[in-house]
Amino acid sequence: MWIHTCFNPDCGADQQPSGARDEPALPRHKHLTIDFHCHVLVPEVEKLVANEPQKQAEPGILLKTMGEASVAHNNAVMLPIAGAKLTSPRERLEDMDVIGVDVQILSPSPTQYYYWAEADLAREIVRLQNEHIAGLCSEHPERLAGLGTVALQHPALACEQLEHGIKTLGLKGVEISSSVNGRELSDPALRPFWSKAEELGAVVFIHPFGTTLGDRTNTHYLVNTIGQPLETTIALSHLIFHGVLDAHQKLKIVAAHGGGYLPTYIGRSDHAFRVRPEASAQTGTAPSEQLKRIWYDTVLFDSMALRHLIDRVGASQVVVGTDYPFDMGQYHVHELVGETSDLSDSERAAILGGNAAQLIGWDL
Repeated sequence: MWIHTCFNPDCGADQQPSGARDEPALPRHKHLTIDFHCHVLVPEVEKLVANEPQKQAEPGILLKTMGEASVAHNNAVMLPIAGAKLTSPRERLEDMDVIGVDVQILSPSPTQYYYWAEADLAREIVRLQNEHIAGLCSEHPERLAGLGTVALQHPALACEQLEHGIKTLGLKGVEISSSVNGRELSDPALRPFWSKAEELGAVVFIHPFGTTLGDRTNTHYLVNTIGQPLETTIALSHLIFHGVLDAHQKLKIVAAHGGGYLPTYIGRSDHAFRVRPEASAQTGTAPSEQLKRIWYDTVLFDSMALRHLIDRVGASQVVVGTDYPFDMGQYHVHELVGETSDLSDSERAAILGGNAAQLIGWDL
C-alpha cells in the first residue's frame, strides 16, 4: 500500500504506478535510515478510558481549542487514514518500505497521554501502552524499536514505570508531553524522574499535544502549526533556565519538530542570560551551549531550516523524523537531507540513522 503523503485519497498522487508490483520493494538507499518520530495507538487504552468523564469531555475540548473546521477535517479525512496506520503493523511496514525507512522507533500517540488519570488507572494505561509497543518490537526486532510512556502526573509511579520499561520490557526510553497538567518539566517534583532517566540512560522524547494558547490558536489549525512548536520551545527553555540540563548532563533528550522555535532564536536567550540576573540564577551555562546537549528531529519541512539547525547544534544532534502517520508529517526524509547544503557523506549517514542508533544503544 502506498502512503498518501497529501492525505487526500482521491488526488491520484502517491498512487502505485500501473503495472507495479503489489508489494513495493524496499528502496535502496545508501545509508541506514531510522525514523525517530513515529506513533502507535493502543486500542485497549481507548476501551479502558471510554467511560471516564475526562474522556467523554474530550470532543468538546477539541472543538474549543482546535476549532470546528479542523475538527471536521480530522474526523472526515485525517483520522480515517491515520487511524488504520496507527494500529496495523502490516500497513506500517509497507509504508516504511515506501518512504525508505529501515527502522522506526515507535512512540505512543500523544492523544493517549491521559495525564488526568488517577494513580490506579494511570498504572493500567501505561502498562497497556508499554507492553503493546514492546510486543510490536519483539515481533519485528530488525525494523522496530520502542519508546514507552509514563504517568508523569504521578512522579514516583513514573520512575517505577520508566525502570520497568527499560529493564523488563526492553524499551529504549519514553515519550512525554511538554508540560503535565500545568506543571513545567522543570518542576522540582519531577527531578526524581530526570535523575532516573539519566541513571538508566533512557531516551526522553519531548512531544507536545495541543497548546496552552487557548482561543488564539483555534482557527486554521494553528493549534498544531504554531502552537505545538511553541510548547516545545517553552519546555526546553524551562529545562535550560531552571538548571535541569546542567544538573543532569548525561540526559538523552530528543525534541520533536526540530526543537520548535528555540534553535532559531537562541541568541535572544543568550542575551537574557548575560544581562538579566534572574535568567542566569539557576544555570551557569549559556542557553546556546545547552542546546548542544539535546537531539532534534528533522520534522522541519525545509532544507534551509535543517541547515540552520545543524549549524546551531551540530550534525551529531539531529535524527530523522517523519511524524508518521499524521498529515503534518515530513515523509520525504531522503530528499530533505539530500537537499541540505554542505553536508558530508558521514554527516548524512549520521543524521539518517547513525545518531539514532547511538542514542538507543544499537551497535551498527
